[in-house]
Amino acid sequence: MKITKEWLESKNACYSSLAYVCANNYIGLDFMDFLKKLIKEKRLSDANWLITKGMNKKQNVLYAIFAAEQVISIYEKKHPKDYRPRKAIEAAKRYIKNPCKKTKDDAAYAAAYAADAAYAADAAYAAAYAADAAYAAAYAAYAAAYAANAAADAADAAYAAAGAAIKIKILNYGIKLIKIF
Repeated sequence: MKITKEWLESKNACYSSLAYVCANNYIGLDFMDFLKKLIKEKRLSDANWLITKGMNKKQNVLYAIFAAEQVISIYEKKHPKDYRPRKAIEAAKRYIKNPCKKTKDDAAYAAAYAADAAYAADAAYAAAYAADAAYAAAYAAYAAAYAANAAADAADAAYAAAGAAIKIKILNYGIKLIKIF
């Protein structure tokens, strides 16, 4: 698939990123070349955004789970006895394995508790992002209408909490997901 300005606008690309890619000859590249160029030029947040826009619901949920797992330790170090974000991740995994009403309901229940944990903790952004990512990953399994956006937001949140090396690891996982499906 070739990336066009119209496609980026339809996905609500931010103005500054859209201006950058237009000015730097990204428009017209195929999806993977566009993505690789973003990574090469260290535009990692833009690459993360693009990956989530190129995924289906299942890929987005898997990506959100993976991203949340990469930063969950940040949250757990600050709140070692609060297992709600981890339980939300586990519930989302169960949903991926068996997408039925029970696993959807379990994921939604765990997600609600994970969200409470994030806000109740009032921790640093990284910890909140980890819990939010777990919440959105599980919520994505439950809310079909909003699944892709919620999972993309989860990946964004977990991704924002990560350092450069972890961001590259998350992006590489996203690339694998896109190639597999």
